[in-house]
Amino acid sequence: MIRFLILIGYSTFMMYLQVSGKLNQYINVHYGYLAVLSMVLSLVLAIVQLILWNKEGQSKNNCDCKQEDHNHGLDKRYQRVIAYFLLSLPLLVGFLFPTVSLDTSIVEAKGFTFPLSKESVGDPEVDTQYLKPDTSIYFEKNEYTQQMKKALSQYDNKQTIEITDENYLEIMELIYNYPSEFIGKKVSYKGFIFNSPEEDKSDVFVFRFGIVHCVADSGVFGLLTHMPEGEELANNKWVEVSGVIQSKYYEAFKRTIPYVEVSSVKNIAEPKNQYVYRSF
Repeated sequence: MIRFLILIGYSTFMMYLQVSGKLNQYINVHYGYLAVLSMVLSLVLAIVQLILWNKEGQSKNNCDCKQEDHNHGLDKRYQRVIAYFLLSLPLLVGFLFPTVSLDTSIVEAKGFTFPLSKESVGDPEVDTQYLKPDTSIYFEKNEYTQQMKKALSQYDNKQTIEITDENYLEIMELIYNYPSEFIGKKVSYKGFIFNSPEEDKSDVFVFRFGIVHCVADSGVFGLLTHMPEGEELANNKWVEVSGVIQSKYYEAFKRTIPYVEVSSVKNIAEPKNQYVYRSF
């Protein structure tokens, strides 16, 4: 019966994420079908467990034979309690802890470097991404280069590029990989303001939080922008900026990075979904 409840709980949780629209804060929306598949499989397995539980109950009532061992090696009670608790833990976290949208307080707390920063949590294999989305870890070197060149060819002849939710992470990766190819091009995009304490007041970052595959490889991505004189914006303020891509030496990173020389900035409402996702 406990297995049935856990499995039906997983199915219900997946359905809740779908209906509430909160699934996009956990995984790339392009993989939403996997959540639907897991919901259906959990429901099927829950039904199977319910049938098995009913059969075991009927068997107990119809004979006095010793019950077969169905604990799969978990002979002791405390072992089963631990196993069921671990299986239930994701459900407890999912249902009891609210999801929150990220903002500049996360950036301020963790800081950011370029292009990758190792997490200081003792796991050398975990990378948190900043500024530049890096999908090279998911491809062979030659294949990654081919993918980037193919994507770059879409923008070779464009002098004005509109950066949307759909192509945001792709273009940001291209800009940082091939900055010289974008120098002089006009771009426009939306994001929230982050005032770097190390820079001039007119130099601010305009960011979006993005998810490559799931929340485990999420990051904060965007460009340094030089705002028009006298334009001061508070952290977390959502704006749409337009300007020309240039490059400059950024002291904090000890390197030259691309930035946007902003010609126009417009305040906008915070979008319903603040995340952007990588398309492959």
